[in-house]
Amino acid sequence: MNIEKIKPQSISKAIYKFEFSICTLVTRKNEYEEMLQSFVEKGFSEKDCEFLYIDNTEGCKHEAYEGLNLFLQQAKGKYIIICHQDVILIDDGRNQLVNCIKEIDYLDPDWAILANAGGMNFKWVATQITQLNGNRIVQKRLPLRARTVDENFMLVKNDANLALSYDLKGFHLYGTDICLIADILGYNSYVINFNLLHKSDGNPDRKFYANKKALMKKYRKAFRSRFLATTITRFFVSGSLILQTIINFQPILFFVRQYYKHVWHKKHYVPKPKN
Repeated sequence: MNIEKIKPQSISKAIYKFEFSICTLVTRKNEYEEMLQSFVEKGFSEKDCEFLYIDNTEGCKHEAYEGLNLFLQQAKGKYIIICHQDVILIDDGRNQLVNCIKEIDYLDPDWAILANAGGMNFKWVATQITQLNGNRIVQKRLPLRARTVDENFMLVKNDANLALSYDLKGFHLYGTDICLIADILGYNSYVINFNLLHKSDGNPDRKFYANKKALMKKYRKAFRSRFLATTITRFFVSGSLILQTIINFQPILFFVRQYYKHVWHKKHYVPKPKN
């Protein structure tokens, strides 16, 4: 090969075709069209916004985890809005959302997710939503850093390169999943002052609790303590500082290496076909 014919290209930070990508899983077209109309009326124009959807009106082509990953992979907007088809912008619109983004950019450039509802800690949940009956649930002190966000409206910074878990399926708790992924990558999530109408109050049915069980199982494995070896060092990582400090003493690591050398065979790492 003639190396002179190769033209390497220098890259820099991504330049996005749109400011916003508005992405929705659709099962009811009339409801989705009402949602779209409210976005257009509140300043989200096709001049610098794209509207993406997955058509589940005639059956489930893509459940939430798989479908939202398609949005995150293919959206060309600087900011990716993932929302339910049953939300309507009634008070706050594009100008308010841009102001919220500017505020978070100033307070914490390491953010990745903004939402209108979410959990701060084990007790405190912040919500900025108008219910179908007209009741407004308002949190006066915003923005607030969140551990989880509600799925009715999420804004994801495209630069964060986030994705949902491949090994989770269904239509529940993907807001929690993406917040955990963002946290692992070093990003933060926030509930912001962006009120909209959400027609549903949520439905924790049997499938919801099945998703909850699957998510807990997945992260129990993901956050497990483990021994790691690279080409030049070996060490132990754990969520417990005490455990991590003790086991990383060289005499203990020596006995662990002997176990893997004489007891735990390499055959355990040979892939086998999944039938």
